[in-house]
Amino acid sequence: MLAFAACIVAVLAGGCRLDMHIQPKYLPDKPTTFFSDGRSERPQIPGTVARGELRTDELMYQGTINGTPANVFPFPITKTDLARGQQRFNIYCSPCHGYDGQGHGMIVLRGFQQPPSYDSPHLLNAPVGHFFQVMTNGFGNMYSYAARVSPADRWRIAAYIRVLQLSGHAGMNDVPPAERAKLEANGAPSRNSQNRPPSAGQKP
Repeated sequence: MLAFAACIVAVLAGGCRLDMHIQPKYLPDKPTTFFSDGRSERPQIPGTVARGELRTDELMYQGTINGTPANVFPFPITKTDLARGQQRFNIYCSPCHGYDGQGHGMIVLRGFQQPPSYDSPHLLNAPVGHFFQVMTNGFGNMYSYAARVSPADRWRIAAYIRVLQLSGHAGMNDVPPAERAKLEANGAPSRNSQNRPPSAGQKP
C-alpha cells in the first residue's frame, strides 16, 4: 500500500509544473534589448481597427450624408429610443442645458456660461445631424462626449432634443385626439401648430 501511495503521489507531483508561471515574459512597461526602441510593448500599427469598430456608415458615425449634416436618423426612432434618449439627456446634457433645454441647468446657475436654448431659431432649423456632431466633436465651451456616449445614444439624445423643441412649439392639433379631449375638458387653450419646428427628416 505504501508503494502504491508513493506511485500516486509521484504521478500527481509530476503534473504540477510551473512552466506557465515562470515562463519568460515581459511585464507591462518593462524595457527590453530585443527591439531597437527598447520597448517590450509594440506600438499600434497605423490604420489598425479594433474588432467590431470598423465604422464605415457615414450617417451613423459622422452624422452626415455626402459630407453634409444629415436631417434624417440612421435607424427608426421608437418610443423606447426616446425614453433612452431622455435618460441620457438628463444625465449628460441637463446639467448645462436644463431638463427643458432652455439653457438654465445647474451648472449655469452656478456661474458658468449659458448655452443657447434649443428654441433659438438657428437650432430649431438645424438638421438633426448637427446635434449628433456637436455631441461627437464638441462645440464652443462644450467638449466632446464621444468617449462617454455611444453613437446610437447620441442619435437618441438628438431625437429627444427634437421632442423638446416640438413640445415647446406644439399646438392642440399635435395632441392625439383622445388626449386632446382630456385637455380641452380641463380648460386647456386650443391653438394650431403653426409655430411647430421643422421636421427632422424621419419624424421621431
